[in-house]
Amino acid sequence: MHRIGAPSGLTITVLTGFVLAASSVSAADGRLIPIKTPSGVTIQAEIADTPLKRAVGLMYRDHLDKNRGMVFVFGQPHAWGFWMKNTKIPLDMIWMDANKRVVHVERHVPICTKTDDSCPLYKPNSEDAMYVLELAAGTAEEYKIEKGSILEFKIP
Repeated sequence: MHRIGAPSGLTITVLTGFVLAASSVSAADGRLIPIKTPSGVTIQAEIADTPLKRAVGLMYRDHLDKNRGMVFVFGQPHAWGFWMKNTKIPLDMIWMDANKRVVHVERHVPICTKTDDSCPLYKPNSEDAMYVLELAAGTAEEYKIEKGSILEFKIP
């Protein structure tokens, strides 16, 4: 499991088969939305809007194409925590409130090669978020995404 805290060993065992199958499904389900950045560049983002899609996220992928990402959609604001277990590419993580205003950015988050559940947890310092956008490391700086920025997108 990739997201929102460290699950029990049982959960990891049960989800392993689902994770391998879902990692290819999330990329191929065709649900992309355009996200306009402060620099004017538009990113095409996959939508992670179910518990399974949020749990799998970008795990097991070897690369993330330029101007691509994944947006995590939550039903309520919270200080959602993310970790990098089984994620093979460094990422930028951008937390946004209900108005799509950036409340926190983690830049150049490294991969975690630990096999237990001790990978670091990343979350906003003080504000809750409804959305989290993951991009290839370095993209947030390149596209001028920082705390207080507004990203433009609509969830279908």
